[in-house]
Amino acid sequence: MSTDSAPARPAADRAWSVADVALIDEFVEGASGTAAVRNEAGWQQWSLVPRVFRDVRRISTAWTGFGLALRAPVLIAPTALGLVHPQGEREAARGIRAAGMGLVLSQGSTFPVAEVAEVSGPFLQQVYLTQRRDALWPFLDRAVDAGATALALTVDQPAAGVTLPFRASLARLAAPGARNLGNANFVGVPPADLALESRIELADIGLLADRTGLPVVVKGVLHPDDAVAAVEAGAAGVVVSNHGGRQLGGTITSAEALPRVVAAVGGRVPVLVDGGIRQGEDVLRALVLGADAVLVGRPAVRALRAGGADGLRAALETLRGELELAMALAGTPDLAAVTSLGIRHATQTPYATDTPRG
Repeated sequence: MSTDSAPARPAADRAWSVADVALIDEFVEGASGTAAVRNEAGWQQWSLVPRVFRDVRRISTAWTGFGLALRAPVLIAPTALGLVHPQGEREAARGIRAAGMGLVLSQGSTFPVAEVAEVSGPFLQQVYLTQRRDALWPFLDRAVDAGATALALTVDQPAAGVTLPFRASLARLAAPGARNLGNANFVGVPPADLALESRIELADIGLLADRTGLPVVVKGVLHPDDAVAAVEAGAAGVVVSNHGGRQLGGTITSAEALPRVVAAVGGRVPVLVDGGIRQGEDVLRALVLGADAVLVGRPAVRALRAGGADGLRAALETLRGELELAMALAGTPDLAAVTSLGIRHATQTPYATDTPRG
């Protein structure tokens, strides 16, 4: 690899200068207006302790998991991408596939799952449990037929949180020419049948796995005991997440929760994390703390809004380039070697370099 500086970031960060205020509220602000910012800052509290005398002439960021083979351990979090681009998830899928990253497709996609799958390749399908399970099964059957390799069961939204600024700008939500958040996967289903389930049980993990034949990854875990319970109930993985700070605004950050969840799971299943990942060093921090892969949301939204599929591809390639450079500078040639790196929290004694993964 080249040890030149990573590629310059594309113009995605300028997307919001022309975006509707409502879109900024929905995708940039958190539930309390500060939660998303705290998620980003959480990763900065962790400092890497590099190793030297390592051969880093060749760096591999390749990752496999849940039926995916990716150029880097990065997946796009389930997001209502139809709000920021007329072609929504289909356009995003083109950029994601071109960059060699993964897609967790939102249940609220503005295009039917089969249409997205035509351009996405293998993907994970997000699932929100509905009070009427029979309203959910036909959609999940279509997801399986379309090539979903796993389900991502979102468990941290038993009620719909609403961002404070978003309340004042809901009517202005859609970007010019964009599809609004709709029910493309549930045409003809009465809205009442799609009400979110407020009683999500551990047995639902096995129910979904048995019904679809797919592994179930539980998304939205912050407490280590919940992670253990999910694994013991049959979860094939967990995603440490506070929903991007868009639901309960006063939670701990994903970066705070990750080490304890990793320790509790003990390597039995993969642990993924989202929330505040903005650059390659953030990805590396998450990996050193024990994550197997990361999900990114807001950066993908910004890039798609600014440049469509090409903008998203460029942003993801930049992120991978930053990760590759960070790995070289930290002295780790591949993902298996990240556990040899040290990491220290801002509250720890200097050079306390034990990693949670051990």
